[in-house]
Amino acid sequence: MNALLPRLACCLAVVAGLADVPTAYAQGTNAGKPMHIVVTFTPGGAPDILARLIGQKLGPALGTTIVVDNKGGAGGSVGSEMASRAAPDGYTLLGGTISSHAINVSLYPKIGYDPIKSFEPITLIGTNPTVLVVNPASPYKTLADVIAAGKAKKPLTGASAGSGTSQHLSLELLKARAGIDITHIPYKGSGPAIQDTMAGQVDMMFDTTVVAGPHIESGKLRALAVSSAKRVASLPNVPTVAESGVPGYEVVSWQAIFAPAGTPKAIVDRLHNEIAKILREPDMQERLGKLGMQGADMTIEQFAAFQKAEVAKWAQVIKSANIKLE
Repeated sequence: MNALLPRLACCLAVVAGLADVPTAYAQGTNAGKPMHIVVTFTPGGAPDILARLIGQKLGPALGTTIVVDNKGGAGGSVGSEMASRAAPDGYTLLGGTISSHAINVSLYPKIGYDPIKSFEPITLIGTNPTVLVVNPASPYKTLADVIAAGKAKKPLTGASAGSGTSQHLSLELLKARAGIDITHIPYKGSGPAIQDTMAGQVDMMFDTTVVAGPHIESGKLRALAVSSAKRVASLPNVPTVAESGVPGYEVVSWQAIFAPAGTPKAIVDRLHNEIAKILREPDMQERLGKLGMQGADMTIEQFAAFQKAEVAKWAQVIKSANIKLE
């Protein structure tokens, strides 16, 4: 019995230490321990760009180092499942997307996490449309050209950041609404997909304005149409898909931050407040605007309700459009 006392005392000390973690974190005394932000796609995509932008400011605010972990695959499901199993101590966050946290649950036969129950919502970063782009040397100058080629049964290929992503669904909805066929070629993230689009290895790609915008501005890509209901301020001369002959077409992507389920409320609140503060800073507002993103200043509760509505919306879209994984 006496031999067990030192071990029992050790265990009690560990438990007491863990109990202090939420308080210490909420008060900003967590200096030294690195925080990991899991990004569900490869480097170069919108989730990666935004995680690094936020991480640059969040690290100093929390007195810690931010490490971005890119874990791509299965439309964001691989990284999301990994993050869902992390300790709920505030030191692992997830850069969630419309794909990982609204679409995949209806698109994949089985995923290893629940987009709502497996996570604590922290904040919605913002929304942005996708934009249909082609190589500058492409014969397709407008979306009407693409539709005409499709109607003529000319073979067409379209890249995406992965099956089930907003890029993929943008393409599938275009196919369904325009009545044409485009062979979907999924990649493990926006980075490699957009590189092959710029190189002319695939005919076209829908990508977020966050990723495609700089390449359009530099002349490495030609923009044909945006997926939103209205034109985008950062691309004022690019028509919408609906304007280009596909009425009723609309897809808007979104990016957000989540923590594993069970993360203490004190930690969730502090993370929400710090990230919301960062997103409101003038330089971040300017940067997000240039990337074609629209801000979303929501409370945690508003974000949670928004996500649940998105899950229901995309379940209906996937069913009605009969979208299936290849």
